[in-house]
Amino acid sequence: MKKAIMSFMIFLLVFSASVAEAASSTYTVKRGDTLWSIARAHKTTVNQLKQWNNLKSNNIAIGKKLIVSKSAVRKAKPAASGKKVVKELSVRSTAYTASCRGCSGITATGINLKKNPKAKVIAVDPKVIPLGTKVYVEGYGEAVAGDKGGAIKGNKIDVFFPTKKQAYRWGVRTVKVKVLK
Repeated sequence: MKKAIMSFMIFLLVFSASVAEAASSTYTVKRGDTLWSIARAHKTTVNQLKQWNNLKSNNIAIGKKLIVSKSAVRKAKPAASGKKVVKELSVRSTAYTASCRGCSGITATGINLKKNPKAKVIAVDPKVIPLGTKVYVEGYGEAVAGDKGGAIKGNKIDVFFPTKKQAYRWGVRTVKVKVLK
């Protein structure tokens, strides 16, 4: 009987620790919260919070559930749910825009980015990711490999943003790319 009670107590202890860990990997925004205060409370940075939650600005809505730990990012399913992941790559990512001087805004596959500023397009090395391939880019979302560039060689991509400000905000980062079927 004592062994059964001890086993049950250990089970409860382990279970409650797991629940506490799961609960601490996300946070629901309350009135008066800022990204800085949330980051500080969860021992992370504002930039990490923004990256993990695909935030483009420092504005957060009351009631929004935020990922506040790296372990929760690994558990979160991409928007590509229901699609088969054929291959996963770690790539160096930069950003580009069609609003530069001399840019036509027409991709290698014929997408007019000036007429379709909300298009999710990445430039790739076609030897690594074939043109026309659907992908999921960590921090960017589902996109199509619709462009290529002279500087895009090997495991490097360029993600499209409609404005220079958004492209600069993306900067240079290492991300995971899931090639979808």
